[in-house]
Amino acid sequence: MPQRMPAIFFGHGNPMNALQRNSYTEKWSAIGRRLPRPKAILCVSAHWFIQDAAVTVSTSPKTIHDFGGFPRELYEVQYPVPGDPDLAARVQSLLAPLPVRRDERWGLDHGAWSVLCHAYPDADIPVVELSIDETQPPSFHFEIGQRLSALREEGILIVGSGNLVHNLHAYAWGRHAQEPYDWAVAFENRVRELLQAEEYRPLIDYETKLGREAMLAAPTPDHYLPLLYVAGTRTAPDQVTFPVEGVDGGSISMLAVEVG
Repeated sequence: MPQRMPAIFFGHGNPMNALQRNSYTEKWSAIGRRLPRPKAILCVSAHWFIQDAAVTVSTSPKTIHDFGGFPRELYEVQYPVPGDPDLAARVQSLLAPLPVRRDERWGLDHGAWSVLCHAYPDADIPVVELSIDETQPPSFHFEIGQRLSALREEGILIVGSGNLVHNLHAYAWGRHAQEPYDWAVAFENRVRELLQAEEYRPLIDYETKLGREAMLAAPTPDHYLPLLYVAGTRTAPDQVTFPVEGVDGGSISMLAVEVG
């Protein structure tokens, strides 16, 4: 019988993390070593933010280099994991009657592979991506997480990849270190408190319930919403822990949230 898996939200940050060894990537590696080996991974990435719900069905998903202006070495990174059409079909079944399109063209974007290449460097665990439907409200994404929670009992690791605080306009692009902005710290701390208290409504209605800090921390929803999928998978008596912490460039939270 498969071992019950947690669900994890990763703050993936800069794509260059795929090539680097730093405090974040070392902790990603430690997570992969610590967890039971998953049967497969279902990933919800900020970088597959489209106008419908879709799931990858390729048996050999391509490594997508969905960025520009980085060193050549980053474009040469390949993460040749297998896909899992059976898991894709299981996702469709769990989410029915919601239509979930079978997608053969998308592969793994850097929200997935830049983290997983550290957590599972052998690239031998099947990975399926589920898109974020940008036409739907935050409550929809939380409810999808709730409906997917059964996968955890089937040995599937559910991964959300984004950044709790993701404000590139405020990011310190220079070489000097930037202390985290007060609003970034305040928002991250508030979200931690709400997660631990199982108070999900403010997290879902973050745009109206969490004030000015939310607008600065999540000026667009794409990097925030993967957290709601992971939070939605929580069932009693799951604990919430934060195995990775830190803020990069003042305005990019690298917080990881582990449920279970």
